[in-house]
Amino acid sequence: MVTHDPRRAAAAGILAALAGLTIAATTHTEPTPTPTAVTTTTTAPAGAGSARELLAALTVRVEDTGAHYNRDEWGDWTTSRGCTTREAVLIRDGQNVRTRAGCAVAAGRWVSGYDDTTITDPTAVQIDHRVPVKEANRSGSRGWTRAERARFYNDPANLVAVSGRSNTSKGDRDPGTWRPPARESWCGYATAYITTKTTYRLTIDDRESAGLVAMLNTCGGAR
Repeated sequence: MVTHDPRRAAAAGILAALAGLTIAATTHTEPTPTPTAVTTTTTAPAGAGSARELLAALTVRVEDTGAHYNRDEWGDWTTSRGCTTREAVLIRDGQNVRTRAGCAVAAGRWVSGYDDTTITDPTAVQIDHRVPVKEANRSGSRGWTRAERARFYNDPANLVAVSGRSNTSKGDRDPGTWRPPARESWCGYATAYITTKTTYRLTIDDRESAGLVAMLNTCGGAR
């Protein structure tokens, strides 16, 4: 068994590589088929103040509920440098993580920010997309290619290790209908959510916007 520190450094490199793929996905040398294809550059993680500015700049539009959705078209975890995206996120978000050969996570401790639940069984940890895949599907990704959808699915900036209970409770709901049970996580959740929506030029609806504002109001120094 190996200790956590070397693997955590490796995981950071893997996630950086995955983020690089996401950045590449946002830059094209050929015209994209529709205005909703991924054409932006990656947005740096927002603070509360800048998150408000980013939120105000997002397009508010009724959800595209007529967009075809097939979960299989978004792919699965990719592998970089011998580690899957799931494994790299487990190592990044965990404490005292131990791995077997490669990146297979054998043990560790994870605190689910959504509900303050501590998890010690890595198989019980779920990896959540803060902006759910189905939410992305109905808020501007209609013109994305399969490769672009796969890159969104594996974007580490939109991924977090959480408890199965909180992830199941959330499902594919957006902040208009769901917020983390742990109120102290609202500020970080909202800023990360808004950053991802901005990065991918995704739209929001009125109720979603109101939910994000309510969560931003819990940030320190919020006005």
